[in-house]
Amino acid sequence: MWGWLALAVGAEVTATVSLRASNGFSRLLPSLITVAGYAVAFWSLSQALSRGMALGVAYGVWAAAGVALVALIGAFFLGESLTWTQAGGLLLIIGGVLALELGGAPAHA
Repeated sequence: MWGWLALAVGAEVTATVSLRASNGFSRLLPSLITVAGYAVAFWSLSQALSRGMALGVAYGVWAAAGVALVALIGAFFLGESLTWTQAGGLLLIIGGVLALELGGAPAHA
């Protein structure tokens, strides 16, 4: 399950970065990567769900990891800004997803 989710996150991040490079879908190769990446992302997410991953956990991890990775790629490789407030927001998103995942775990005595 988690492998499929990791593939979904990677494909979505690749597609989103390529979307920026596509320049409004005016450049062919980045446009094709964008479309293919989103198709792989949704298919991989569906595979994780069909193998029993909870919808809230799958979507939460997928969305949070995607947002965090795209923001970090933008800041470190594409010259975009990332303020301390934005970094704190990313940590809150990640913390929320962790709470969602850990809150659903059965208690061990």
